[in-house]
Amino acid sequence: MGTAVLVSEEEYLSTEYQPDCEYEDGVLIERNVGKKRHSRLQLVMGGYFYQKEELWDIEAFSEQRHRIRKGKYMVPDVCVVQRPSPDEEIFSVPPLIWIEILSPGDRPARVAEKVRQLLEFGVPNIWVIDPETLVADIHTPQGSRRITDGIMRVDGTPIEVPLRNLRG
Repeated sequence: MGTAVLVSEEEYLSTEYQPDCEYEDGVLIERNVGKKRHSRLQLVMGGYFYQKEELWDIEAFSEQRHRIRKGKYMVPDVCVVQRPSPDEEIFSVPPLIWIEILSPGDRPARVAEKVRQLLEFGVPNIWVIDPETLVADIHTPQGSRRITDGIMRVDGTPIEVPLRNLRG
């Protein structure tokens, strides 16, 4: 889904895209966003993490650009970092949790490739959630698993997110 026009990294970084795009070596990569359930789950999930920031010693961000490497930028729907948050406008360190909320246009092969790239970047917890069904998978360096009890967790932390309570 990249455009045919090449854009310099400097131009990408100085331009506001609506919605924000990802970027790889001169190519803008559109993100599938904007459907009602996707948008609502993104809002409610971000709000849930926001309410727990003090308790869990975290900070949550929506659509926060990450520099994966020179020439490569990716944007999660929601991400969670441990405090203190990075002191930079575009994060260059992996967050604790990277959340991708699926859209109808998301192809499994593209999602799998994104997960692979994020694991390679060092993201320890990648959550992929279907907003229609709340079917969710957690991907970690140790492997991937489907969530069967409806509760997203980060091992070794008190973080637990009951998806069914977030339907909003």
